[in-house]
Amino acid sequence: MGWLEAFAKLGDYFPSPPKPARKPDLKKRLIYTALALVVYYMLASTLAFPLVKFPNVPGLNLPQIVNIIFASTRGSIAQLGIGPLVTSGLIIQILAGAKIIDLDLTDPSDRKLFTQAEKGMAVIIAAVEGFGFAMYYRLNIFITLALFLQFMVGAFILIILDEAIQKGYGIGSGVSLFILGGVARRIIVDMFSPLKVQGTNEYFGFFPYIIQAIQNGTLDIERILYGKYLPGAGTLPSLTGLIAFIMLVSILVYLQQMKVNIPVTMQRLPGIKSRVPLQFLYVTNIPILLVGIVFSDLILFNNLASAYLIDKAPWLANALRTMVYYMAPPRTMLELIYAPVRIAVYSALLIGLSLLFGLMWIEVAGLGPEAQAENLVKSGLQMPGHRKSPKLLQNVLAKYIYPLTILSSLIVAVIALVGYIFNVYGSGMGILLAVGIVYQLYTQIAYERALETYPLLKRLIGEG
Repeated sequence: MGWLEAFAKLGDYFPSPPKPARKPDLKKRLIYTALALVVYYMLASTLAFPLVKFPNVPGLNLPQIVNIIFASTRGSIAQLGIGPLVTSGLIIQILAGAKIIDLDLTDPSDRKLFTQAEKGMAVIIAAVEGFGFAMYYRLNIFITLALFLQFMVGAFILIILDEAIQKGYGIGSGVSLFILGGVARRIIVDMFSPLKVQGTNEYFGFFPYIIQAIQNGTLDIERILYGKYLPGAGTLPSLTGLIAFIMLVSILVYLQQMKVNIPVTMQRLPGIKSRVPLQFLYVTNIPILLVGIVFSDLILFNNLASAYLIDKAPWLANALRTMVYYMAPPRTMLELIYAPVRIAVYSALLIGLSLLFGLMWIEVAGLGPEAQAENLVKSGLQMPGHRKSPKLLQNVLAKYIYPLTILSSLIVAVIALVGYIFNVYGSGMGILLAVGIVYQLYTQIAYERALETYPLLKRLIGEG
């Protein structure tokens, strides 16, 4: 038995919701999806017991990008978020794409093996991460075990909800839903939070602050234009961030609609012409996502080194501290003036690594010219005016795919960078993920609506 089968065996023992005998109608699936989101909000808003009694004991403060990607909230039952599931799925997909493991995700049996192994690996990752987060509070062993169990339970609930949604009880996937929920909550907090900023009499939310400041005549130009940074509270929402948020969302919505159409014909019926659309944002958010994970891991290593290695290996702790200084995103626009070198280094790293990961991802994920050419040949398609040759088709597709990969990697990196500099609501990474997820949900809901409106379509596509 290989390691993948061992993880799948562990996944078989994990609680799994049954597949519905008959797929619920669209209205019920939307209701179930909303209920799953409510459960996530409850988990993310409930502090693990008994942390409320230890307000002066801080937990591990993860970088903002980790909280967005993994939909996690510090100290809550959703401390782990969807991190274990995302991490396990990404590991297996990369290994399968790189041909390190023999796994064909188009084969139903291999697909089931992947799903079960993903769950099994997620359980192991959740146990390791949960214990690490619980240990970080440095409380007694009984409280540490209580925190560990609650973090595990929260992760298990989210894994079960994700599987239930994917099996047909909801729309889309739980992973996308919880990421979108986390980003939406952050945007709402930035706009409307009625809570006071610690140590001040100002509201955190931009609109409550504006109303309060106009009434009291205490408008702060720095906060309105640049977004004032306060230790412990972060960068306060600003008018510039609101305007940048609206502009970036508009640009991303437009880019999501753009496609590059490749003309093709059927081998058996060469007179019938069609098109294969390639998304303009060909690599979607994956490059910047991987860059964020790398930066976040280095920040976590720096936290551990500062706590445990500063005396034993000061050179390592200092090296990590220097790296993290240049890998931390800008906090306000003013850093362009008083820390231009740091911002320039960060921008170069962000864009350079995004290009590298974009080119790497299309190869390991089966999106490169060779894999796409094989898919077209297997589908009985060929390009008009070209011989039936996979190698020739690969060369033609390379002229489309590589420029799209480079351009889309640059675009998502620049959007994320602009989001950080202008402190947009929900962050640049959050907007990138949220807009893509909303677009996917919209297309899926439109598809499901069409099937319900025209039942004959279900029989034509084999879902009747």
